[in-house]
Amino acid sequence: MTASAHRQQTADRIAAELGHSFEGEIRVGGHYASAVRDGQTVYISGQVPRVGTTVMVTGRAGDTVSLEQAREGAQICALRALAILRRELGSLDAVRQVLRVGVFVQCSADFTQHSEVADAASDLLHEVFGDAGVHVRTAVGVYALPKNATVEVEMTVAVD
Repeated sequence: MTASAHRQQTADRIAAELGHSFEGEIRVGGHYASAVRDGQTVYISGQVPRVGTTVMVTGRAGDTVSLEQAREGAQICALRALAILRRELGSLDAVRQVLRVGVFVQCSADFTQHSEVADAASDLLHEVFGDAGVHVRTAVGVYALPKNATVEVEMTVAVD
């Protein structure tokens, strides 16, 4: 099995385990691009945990949303980013290294487990890409996110 087939099969398996598919269109919500390539760097815009037209995890972590629900939301965001990368590059095999991941968590004032939410996205990227999925990361708590999403993930990757 090629690295590309392995990477895509791993991403597809994780999506299936979560009960989702990212085969359909991934729409942007305004006048921006979901991905921009500049040389060997691809920037993926912030992805909320949307499947089709439904944001799957909404509300504040530490209030109406549990840590596990927020972690699942982060995984959905990461899978959306991978689906965008695959469409942009033709294959996940073109990803040389995940460089940076930014994770924003809509949360209550006393919620302090931002990094645990972000770990779900980081772990998924490591599972798909191996060492090429290890990245620098920022995880922050915010007051609100688009569509009341609990989490939003943005990503920068180096490509061949």
